[in-house]
Parts: sequence; C-alpha cells; structure tokens
Amino acid sequence: MAAALYESKLDHLSILKKGKVRDIYDLGDCLLMVATDRLSAYDVIMPDPIPDKGKILTQLSIFWFNLFSDMVPNHLLEGDVSSFPSECQLYQDILADRSMLVKKVEPLPIECVVRGYISGSGWKSYQKNHTICGISLPAGLKESEKLPEPLFTPSTKEEVGQHDINISFEEAVNRVGRDVAEQVRDLSLLIYQRGVDVASKKGIIIADTKFEFGLLNDEIVLIDEVLTPDSSRFWPLASYTPGGPQPSFDKQFVRDYLTSVKFNHQPPGPRLPADVIEKTREKYLEALKLLTGSTHGL
Repeated sequence: MAAALYESKLDHLSILKKGKVRDIYDLGDCLLMVATDRLSAYDVIMPDPIPDKGKILTQLSIFWFNLFSDMVPNHLLEGDVSSFPSECQLYQDILADRSMLVKKVEPLPIECVVRGYISGSGWKSYQKNHTICGISLPAGLKESEKLPEPLFTPSTKEEVGQHDINISFEEAVNRVGRDVAEQVRDLSLLIYQRGVDVASKKGIIIADTKFEFGLLNDEIVLIDEVLTPDSSRFWPLASYTPGGPQPSFDKQFVRDYLTSVKFNHQPPGPRLPADVIEKTREKYLEALKLLTGSTHGL
C-alpha cells in the first residue's frame, strides 16, 4: 500500500481549483484532474486520507466512462500517464492511476442525484411526510427498500465547506433551463439503470448515486466521477435485507463512525481511527475488484 496523497502540489503546473477530493490543473487546451485520497463526509473534508482512494475512484470512473460512451459523451481524454503531455512526466509517480486528462467543459450548477432505494436523507424525509425532495411516495415503505421507480432528485452544487441543498426539478429548470434539465434528468435515469444492471450481475446494488454534467459546444457531457463509492451507495446484493441500514462498499462506514462520535457535520472533521481508515480502504478496493474484475495493482 502506497503512502496516501492528501494534496497533489504539482509546483510546475498551474492549479485551477481544489475540490473536496480532486485537484484540477490547467494545461491550456485541457485539464489535469488529480484524485487525491482526501475523504469528504457530510460535505466536510476529513483530516485523515484513505490510502489509494483516489486511484480507486479514478479507475472506476474510467471503467464507467468507457462503458457509457455510447449513451452520452464524456470529458475523458486520457487516463494513461505515459501519454500525458511532457510537463506532467516530472510527476509521473504522483499521477499514476489517479489522474485523467479531461476536456474543458462548462459544468452545470446542479448535481444530478438518482435514488433507486430509500436511504440516507431520503429515508429521513420519507419518515416525516412520505415524500423525498417533494415527490410523494406510497405509505408503508421500509428503510433501504427499493423504490417503485428510480427518482431524479437534483441538488445545488456548493463550494467546498458548504452543504449541497436538495432542490425540486422546477428549481433545476430555473437554474439550467428546461431543455437542459430534461436532458440531464433523462440521461441520469438511463445511465443509472445501465449501471444497476451491470453492478447487479457482479453482486452490488447501487442504491443511489450522483452524476455531474457540463456543456461543451451546447452538447451535454458527463463529467467528474461516475458510480464510485464516493458518489454512490453500494450495497452487497447477497446480504440485502430491507428494513434497516445495509452493509456497504462506500463511505457509509465513515459516516457511521462520525455518527457514533456525534459529529455535528461542521468543519473541522474529527481524526479517523486507523481501523476506520483501513476498513474504508478495503471496502473501496472490494468495490473496484467486483465491478472491474481487477484491483489494478493496488
């Protein structure tokens, strides 16, 4: 296991933005996206990284970008560091397996959430008034139960340290226009369903997920990361039993720890114990292996 990468620090390259997990550099005609091992929970960046997490997210995203390329264009140009521009080669050891060259795309100011099962904030909302993000649901659903049909529940996309806010579809229309909102809604549901079909054959339930899209020459493009343990809830199919929380291959393990120490969801995040860090890494790695058939040397 390699040392964790909390921050990339590529001194000879022009940093454009540091997100919760990814550091983005401007290479002129394209961007270099570096997935660090930072972990964000409840929109707060934890002080302790999860070793290899950025590599796992990158390899999974490349897997899904390629799988969905016939459905929607994406921003991926290259994932092999040896094919990156010469100015990146100085940092080959840092960039290997955790970085992508991507197209310059104008990101949409919404996040496209799809919920196939009732969990997390959706379950909390349902318990109050049988709705999720203003969408009415039948009475009698259990926690973690499969929904009658997947729901598109967009949210705002806030800056680092701010909490994303669930919004109605009409509010999404106000932010991006009806045509774009309808396109990303329909694409999100289609991509999610194909992902669900692929993952179920490999023993994983994708309970919910978040997609991000951008515009390139007025064309919708899938960007950022896709169906990773950071952006999705992954549950083992073999042990799935609705009626309560499920075991998971994602950062729910960290969320559960944060709940146990009564974390108030405000920065700074607490230090993570060594066993929480290691078990989280193992869960992410297991998801990568199940979905792609490989641990990619990790």
